Amino acid sequence: MTISTRDATPPAPRRPAGRRPGRLGHAGPGGGRWSWVEPPIEYRGTTVQVCGLFPFGTGASTPMIGVPVGRHLYTGSAVCFDPISWYTRARLINNPSVWIEGEPGMGKSTAVRRMVLGLTAQGVTPLILGDLKPDYAELVRALGGQVLRVGPGLDRINPLDVGPWRQVLDRVDERTGAVVRAAVTDRRLNMLVALATLVRRGPVTSDETTVLAAALRYLAERETDTQPVLSDVLRVIRDAPPEVRAVTLWQEEQDIPRFRDDTAGLHRTLLALLHGPLGDTFEGQTTTAIRLDTPAVCVDISGIDDTDELRTAATLLSTWSYGFAQVEAAHLMADLGLAPPRTFFTVLDELWRALRVGHGLVDRADGLTRLNRQKGTGTAFITHSLADLEALPTAHDRAKARGFAERSAVLMIGPCSEQELDAVARVRPLSQAERREVLSWSAPPSWTAAEGSETVGRGNFLIKVGSRPGIPVHLEPTEVEKQLGNTDFRWTMT
Repeated sequence: MTISTRDATPPAPRRPAGRRPGRLGHAGPGGGRWSWVEPPIEYRGTTVQVCGLFPFGTGASTPMIGVPVGRHLYTGSAVCFDPISWYTRARLINNPSVWIEGEPGMGKSTAVRRMVLGLTAQGVTPLILGDLKPDYAELVRALGGQVLRVGPGLDRINPLDVGPWRQVLDRVDERTGAVVRAAVTDRRLNMLVALATLVRRGPVTSDETTVLAAALRYLAERETDTQPVLSDVLRVIRDAPPEVRAVTLWQEEQDIPRFRDDTAGLHRTLLALLHGPLGDTFEGQTTTAIRLDTPAVCVDISGIDDTDELRTAATLLSTWSYGFAQVEAAHLMADLGLAPPRTFFTVLDELWRALRVGHGLVDRADGLTRLNRQKGTGTAFITHSLADLEALPTAHDRAKARGFAERSAVLMIGPCSEQELDAVARVRPLSQAERREVLSWSAPPSWTAAEGSETVGRGNFLIKVGSRPGIPVHLEPTEVEKQLGNTDFRWTMT
């Protein structure tokens, strides 16, 4: 019997020499070409869970804690950020604050609206203290929040209103009550000096500040359920009671004429506040109180004319003071067991408009807005450029104003110029790659851009924390977000 050593399987056809296989393999008989290659499934997990997949696992370079603000421009992975979550849960920053800047119409308010929406779902109460366009009013209404409209003929805010602190005084001991009264007087004094500075277009002297403080203490000691108004302060200074004159050189009854001579300038300033262009907005009790039991609060000041810088600045300062006073009162009531604990997210838009009107207002705004991390409040400062702060009248004011950005734990930098990046670099170091990235977002679009095409760079931000590499992210709003934040609605009505 003959045994053949030849393989019973016929030889495979030879592949053409010199040809490289394509992505799906060689075509033809014996080539093994696939008609469809299913992409692998991606999984995200911790190093503890996926360590057995090494070397096929890749580290995620973007944080996944906080409000989803967009996708990484290069990897496409989700980027989550809000200052409260990064401070309380992720522990990535040392205080819950963010400074957001960029050219007009490039998505700053859209980014903040996304944070407001996400934080509301987490139980945080956003407070938009001075909505000028308005950018946030429709969103707050859709969330079931409270919208106050402040301006001529609209709602009024008493600049000396410091919230529901009377409820606290009725339930604390004498020592705690004295501390609360002192804090109330300090906040009222800061607000009153800020308004006087605006009206004068110049500083209030130390002697005048002392008299105002004495008048406010006099009113606080005799206060009932009704909070004092500007005309009450004017009346006390005009009547010159011994408790007010005690802080001056004119303490005797026969010295009253001299006291009135020394306070004549202050008297005129208060009269200008009461009977000048600001009187109808600030004289009298607050018409509608802020309610912190709502999902969000927006103070809409779009009823004030854009050219009325004095009223705009005064209203912004008043809403900031009133809002922060409400926050402090809410925290104190929670500490005493009178209310549930709350966390707040305050939005301060168009910061520069309040600071550029009068000398020394940076110190006043700094005193009104300096809520530290112990007070359960995150803050977002929004402006077009750091150059806005460089336009302040004195070097002292400019240095103080830069502190707002320097103290912010996170910088969100939108499309801006090279000169602006030079200013940012003095606050937070930027690498050449980061500068090139941001500058590319400001590239001019083609002259033949199609109708309805998106503006180059809109929605792009560089999230910068300390010396860490910045995270380039693109935010694409949903259709609902576009409807609730359409600041160009007048161009789409026709």
